[in-house]
Amino acid sequence: MKKKLFKDILKFIFFIGIGILLIWLFVRKLTPQEIEEIKLSLQNVKYIWLIVALLFAVLSNVARTSRWIILIEPLGYKMKYFNVFLSVLVAYFANLAIPRLGEVTRCGLLTKYEKIPFEKSFGTVITERVFDMLMFLLLFVVNLIWQFDLLKDYLNNRIFASFNETSSISGFALLVIIGIVVCLIVLFVFLFLKKRYPDNKIIVKITSLFLGFWDGIKSLIYIKRPWQFIFHTVLLWTCYFFMTYFVFFALPETSHLGVNAAMSSLVFSTIGIILVQGGIGIYPMIVSEVLVIYGISSAIGYASGWLIWLNQTVMVIFGGIVALILLPLINNKKHEKPQTTTENC
Repeated sequence: MKKKLFKDILKFIFFIGIGILLIWLFVRKLTPQEIEEIKLSLQNVKYIWLIVALLFAVLSNVARTSRWIILIEPLGYKMKYFNVFLSVLVAYFANLAIPRLGEVTRCGLLTKYEKIPFEKSFGTVITERVFDMLMFLLLFVVNLIWQFDLLKDYLNNRIFASFNETSSISGFALLVIIGIVVCLIVLFVFLFLKKRYPDNKIIVKITSLFLGFWDGIKSLIYIKRPWQFIFHTVLLWTCYFFMTYFVFFALPETSHLGVNAAMSSLVFSTIGIILVQGGIGIYPMIVSEVLVIYGISSAIGYASGWLIWLNQTVMVIFGGIVALILLPLINNKKHEKPQTTTENC
């Protein structure tokens, strides 16, 4: 237990360290004039637009909760909506600290408060993540096609050029082949051990976990409300878009930006969140670079990126803490026995 805690602390320090390094690398390039520009811009923030963006953040959690419930339904479990909603809030909060901890945490909370086997709910989380990745890829491609003339130079100079310098297609293909071979070897070894030591506790646990994953993934086939699942998926990403778009109105210098800038900021900053835990440090940098394409100075773009990131992060922290407090309180009330009172005659 102590070893696991130590590893978690090291992971947390590592990702915070990356974030701080990225912040330092960007800030050290700023001139005194640009720093002053950022300060003046942040003094004129219209906080009403940050609140509007926060409302969409809350709605995104509602959409994710509803979608997750739809995925779990075919497994034969009925859950209290508020428990699932609070578990989602805790998951986002946990993910700020350690990568993928949130997925484990929310499944653990459902096991504790709704008695749903961990491995089964975790299988549905994998299905969720697959759909989110597909939606992200779809948005990325649509945005690229939609704004191809504007974005092609940015992609060539910032992404593909550096990729071509450090790797090749053949090298990438070789990496994929090695990955497939490693997976096949691991599968072969596991099947061999399962046949030779069927009662081994570790083998039994891994088998149970795999079957739970498979049950969760199969839930996609047996979804009872497929159109509602699609609706909540689209709603979720629509909320993500507006969480970026409305923050632009908070600064005078970015208030004129439209849908195109918001969509590009969303898809490229999402890559930053995937690369660095919580997007700390890298998120404002990416937004800054993207907004330069739309005529915004690097300094103002950096300020806007920080506003978007802080707005979302503050909500995640606040929501997670509130959820951690409410979950045991609400569920303890359900198990309280009614007290009887006696009156003296």
